Amino acid sequence: MKAVILAGGKGTRLAPFTTVLPKPLLPLDEVPIVEIILRQLGRHGIADITLACGYLSELIRTYLDNSRISEQVRLDYHWEDKPLGTAGALAAISGLDEAFLVMNGDILTTLDYSRLVEFHRARKSALTIAVTSKRVEIELGILQIDGDERVVDYTEKPVETFPASTGIYVYEPRALDFIEPDTYLDFPTLVLRLIEAGEVVTAYRTDAFWLDMGNRGDYEKAVEVFRQNPSMFGVDKARAWRIETLTQNKVSTPPAPVAP
Repeated sequence: MKAVILAGGKGTRLAPFTTVLPKPLLPLDEVPIVEIILRQLGRHGIADITLACGYLSELIRTYLDNSRISEQVRLDYHWEDKPLGTAGALAAISGLDEAFLVMNGDILTTLDYSRLVEFHRARKSALTIAVTSKRVEIELGILQIDGDERVVDYTEKPVETFPASTGIYVYEPRALDFIEPDTYLDFPTLVLRLIEAGEVVTAYRTDAFWLDMGNRGDYEKAVEVFRQNPSMFGVDKARAWRIETLTQNKVSTPPAPVAP
């Protein structure tokens, strides 16, 4: 099975770290998050992987081309010369002619990818979204007010739980028909297009650990969780996989640049 990892964002909310490193190379206890993802996918038999790159993509390729992970999965790279959104880049990636997985390149999770794919195939959906439960606490007292401006209920700091996308999806090739080539398209817009066209979009609910590194607080939490229990994410010897190829190994011939 093929997978596409979306690794082209600038990660501005993680500055200043991302001024020198692309977000997929940010380390969790010295292991880049993208390497953790690649190892997890490989263990689930998803070993043909395209990285959709943009910002600082040459660093991603330099690291992965000189990492042992490149011997365990087949990697290729798609270069975005302009941002195309979380769905738009897929229209230009070749070889997506059967069900394929797409995910963001900054996710720390224990999701069982095999079960996700099995669920998708059983439902015969055009698109399946892996869904987690997100608790949202409102730090105010919330009023319910009727048409006469009378307060009829009051809830102090309510907590709501919502089904939320994890940034991990399984596509059928027919979903690509709703994406125009070389045109910006974000994922929510694609979902609405599919629904309006009568296509089936399903939610795979999971209680697996999930955290995206969207901001500094989430990144620091991911570092701490991973450091305490790397085996939870299928990593037994985290420190043996540190970013050493860029600092210790001598590369006699620099890797070829990512072609535009």
